[in-house]
Amino acid sequence: MEQQRKQETEIDLVELFFALKQKLWIIIIAFAAGIGIMAAYTVFMVTPQYSATSMIYVLTTSTTNDATTLSDVQLGTQLANDYTILLKTHPVLDTVIENLGLDINYDQLYGKINVTNTTDTRILNITVTDTDPQTAQSIANEMAHVAIDYLGEVVSTDDSSIAEEAQLPRGPVSPSLSRNCLMGGLLGIVLSAGVIIILYLLNDKLYTEEDIEKYLHLTTLGTIPDKSGKNMSKEKRRHAND
Repeated sequence: MEQQRKQETEIDLVELFFALKQKLWIIIIAFAAGIGIMAAYTVFMVTPQYSATSMIYVLTTSTTNDATTLSDVQLGTQLANDYTILLKTHPVLDTVIENLGLDINYDQLYGKINVTNTTDTRILNITVTDTDPQTAQSIANEMAHVAIDYLGEVVSTDDSSIAEEAQLPRGPVSPSLSRNCLMGGLLGIVLSAGVIIILYLLNDKLYTEEDIEKYLHLTTLGTIPDKSGKNMSKEKRRHAND
């Protein structure tokens, strides 16, 4: 009995495969449509975002001397972690807004800035993302200059220095046209295949004597041949789903 159930399941999977194969042209069209829709959405509806990054090197009192101890390195690393928080405080961001004459508030600027500290280093990366590449560069550089002055007053260490100023972004960091198109194409395949499978499973018509025995558990006493004089085979049942 168990073997019979497995056999029926295998037959169902084979029929399902042929149902998808017969509708392959629909899946291909859905794939192309998904790519086209996502491409149009990405190009015409999504605003490109540009990122610029400036870098600050965190100094300690002994860093400027000839000898640098392990404690200096550890202290510099710890200060870098503290600076990632201090750099996004009101005194720093409000000063940047005032110096550049930005028409945004603290919360809006806060959302544009990401401060990171590379592991086991005293390097702070200030990354600014904006819809305008020039604005992103200006904010990143101004952030570095304001942060150095502010942190020198708050933390009792030597002034940090700018390791690298932000460069003008050459291209947007988002959205990714290729990634969005791929996602659109895959979504088209999934949706179209899902619809085909659902319609196939909802089709409860009986086409062959095997169907009657399988689903109704009745014995077929006779069959009526089709116009060609042959009984409907499994292959014809598959085509009948079209």
